Amino acid sequence: MAKCFSFTATRDWCFRYSFSNAGLRSSTTDLGNGTVMHVWAPKAHINSKPTLVLIHGIGANAMWQWNDFISPLMSRFNVYVPDLLFFGDSYTTRPERSEQFQAQCVMRAIEAHGVTVMNVVGISYGGFVGYSMAAQFKERVEKLVLCCAGVCLEEKDMDEGMFKVKSVDEAVSILLPQKPEKMRELMKISFYKPAKGVPTCFLNDFINEMCTEYFEERKELIQALHKDRKLSDLPKIKQATLVIWGEHDQIFPLELAHRLKRHLGDNAELVMIKNAGHAINVEKPKELFKHFKSFLVDSLPPTKPGNYSNGFKTD
Repeated sequence: MAKCFSFTATRDWCFRYSFSNAGLRSSTTDLGNGTVMHVWAPKAHINSKPTLVLIHGIGANAMWQWNDFISPLMSRFNVYVPDLLFFGDSYTTRPERSEQFQAQCVMRAIEAHGVTVMNVVGISYGGFVGYSMAAQFKERVEKLVLCCAGVCLEEKDMDEGMFKVKSVDEAVSILLPQKPEKMRELMKISFYKPAKGVPTCFLNDFINEMCTEYFEERKELIQALHKDRKLSDLPKIKQATLVIWGEHDQIFPLELAHRLKRHLGDNAELVMIKNAGHAINVEKPKELFKHFKSFLVDSLPPTKPGNYSNGFKTD
């Protein structure tokens, strides 16, 4: 029986076209030892521009999470967008599941394109990876932006009731939904104003296309974030860091943003986005880009301004 039309697969194709049209190309790098990394890289790397790496979170592949930001950022940066291990076309047969290993793989993949110095933006789980890159590769990461990334959480926070869920297994069941009702729960805690009345067939389609592959491996990624985690073990990075958080984040509560600011001290600036939940890249893309621009772009030498069809402007 022929497969029915998939809205998710069609949208994924549209994102691929959008990335290509913005000046990116799909590139796969074999890092050896069973590890392959997929990266969207500039079709032409311009040496006079700084490099910016955008790291996605748990969920769909990188395109779904960064599409709105590619075109305006490309005018000022060489933009690289990796798929983390077990997302998109990136995978490994090795057993490592830590954000430290993810960070090493991202760095090696970017280095394979001849890039050694970069700015990094990470959202949610991607922020854990970005933070680890800044800690491990101090001379290569210049500036860091962390969006709703609870890097300073501790294992005891779950037991002390900080989160909506009571266990890591419960968190996995929502963050990696396998049924429509769990997808609805994820939408409810991810958005300040979640969409209502989404047809079950659309939810099933998204789950089938984006949430079933590498389920066990993704589950292990989440478990690794939580196990034995202590704030005292988190290194204090020295790079200038912008911390951005949704006021009503229910996945990583706002307390974690203040904790991170205290941990980093004067090296960090904390910005709260009102009327937004965890998925600030979807709910408040223009406001999020405004903060990216202020922190990353405004300090750069001026270039000819331009307008973009998605509503963002870099001048």
